[in-house]
Amino acid sequence: MKMVMGKILVVDDDINICELLRLYIEKEGFEVVIANDGGQAITKFRTEHPDLVLLDIMLPVFDGWQVCREIRKTSQCPIIMLTAKGEVFDKVLGLELGADDYVVKPFETKEIVARIKAVLRRVNDKMPVAEGTSHKKEVAYDKITINLTNYELRVNGEQIDTPPKELELIYHLASNPNRVFTRDQLLDEVWGFDYYGDSRTVDVHVKRLREKLEGVSDKWALKTVWGVGYKFELKE
Repeated sequence: MKMVMGKILVVDDDINICELLRLYIEKEGFEVVIANDGGQAITKFRTEHPDLVLLDIMLPVFDGWQVCREIRKTSQCPIIMLTAKGEVFDKVLGLELGADDYVVKPFETKEIVARIKAVLRRVNDKMPVAEGTSHKKEVAYDKITINLTNYELRVNGEQIDTPPKELELIYHLASNPNRVFTRDQLLDEVWGFDYYGDSRTVDVHVKRLREKLEGVSDKWALKTVWGVGYKFELKE
C-alpha cells in the first residue's frame, strides 16, 4: 500500500487546470481534493482538513482573498496562492492575508510540486519535538519570549497568535541582537533557497510584527536601518 504524503486542496475554476494538477500532485504521493469555486473551497476545507491549500485568486462565489481570510480565521494551514497577474500588489496583499507562498500563472507543474513540498517541509520542520530530544530554541528579552521549538510568541506572558514565517523572522532577528540584516539576507536565511519572492515580502512581515510588538518594551525595538534593512535593537 502506497503511503499518502498529505492531502492537498486544489481550488481553481478551470477544470482542466485542476485535473492537470491532480495528475502531477497525485503522482508525487499526495491525495488531492478539488474545489471549483470559493464557496466549495471553504466547505471542503472544513470537511476534508487538508495539509495545504493551492488557491486561485480569480474565483466565482468568493474570490481567493476572501477564501484566504476565512481559512485564516480558524487555521494556520499552509496556503499557496495562484495568480495570473503577478503584480507586487497582489503578492503583498496575499502575504498580508497570511498566504505562505504564491505562484504566477502560467506555471510549470513541476514548479507547483516543488513549492508544495518546500512549504510542507517548512511546516514539518517546525512541528514540536518530544521533550528531551532536542535543544529548545528560545530567546527571551524584557516582556517577550520567542520559542521556535513550539512556535510560540509570548508578550507579557500572553501567547500572541503569530503566523509561522513572522515568528521565524522575529526569532532570527532577536537571536542576533543589534546585527543589521539586509532584506536579501533575510529572504535567504529565513525563507530559504526554495523561496522565489521579492524583498517587499520582508517589509510586509516586519509591518505585521510591529503591529503586535509596538510599545511592548522600552528595552528593545524592531528597527529599520534606512537603506540597509532591519535589526532587533537592544537599548542600554
